[in-house]
Amino acid sequence: MSHSHLGLEERIEKSLHVLKEELNAVRAGRANPAILDRVEVDYYGCMTPLKSLANISVPDPRTLMILPFDASSIENIEKAINMANIGINPNNDGKCIRLSIPVVTEERRKELLKDVKKIGEDCKVAIRNIRREENDVLKKKEKNNEITEDELANGLDDIQKIIDKAIKDVDSIIEKKDKEIMEV
Repeated sequence: MSHSHLGLEERIEKSLHVLKEELNAVRAGRANPAILDRVEVDYYGCMTPLKSLANISVPDPRTLMILPFDASSIENIEKAINMANIGINPNNDGKCIRLSIPVVTEERRKELLKDVKKIGEDCKVAIRNIRREENDVLKKKEKNNEITEDELANGLDDIQKIIDKAIKDVDSIIEKKDKEIMEV
């Protein structure tokens, strides 16, 4: 009996993992160093990823700070960020470059919340499909007299408890993402 639930919990785990990955792609207005991943800097005539030329940190939720390892490369780093068209103007104080992430508009925020809600609903549908498949397996076993009616009832009950918890998990993951979008 417990064997089938192991597969159930693994499948739910996968669904929740996919959910989290999809939500990470929903960009709120928070500072995220990943927006600089593709920036290449002309460093002594050689195109070099920004990541290997500077320390990139997030001093607060709306700021990215870029501290070059070699102070003489700061102008080129600034130029590279401007050319990368990420839509944010770098602020160069001679030692480091700051990027201030613009505030998310109300309009955009509503769109993001809608996206998040849909991603959450899709995940719940996937989890409910898993429940249906697991229930069908049990019903088939009962029909073939592999398990008793009581075992079927207990099994369906166990599955429902696991599914209820998974749906709660989805709700709390979604709620956390909504908060993140609302607070920026």
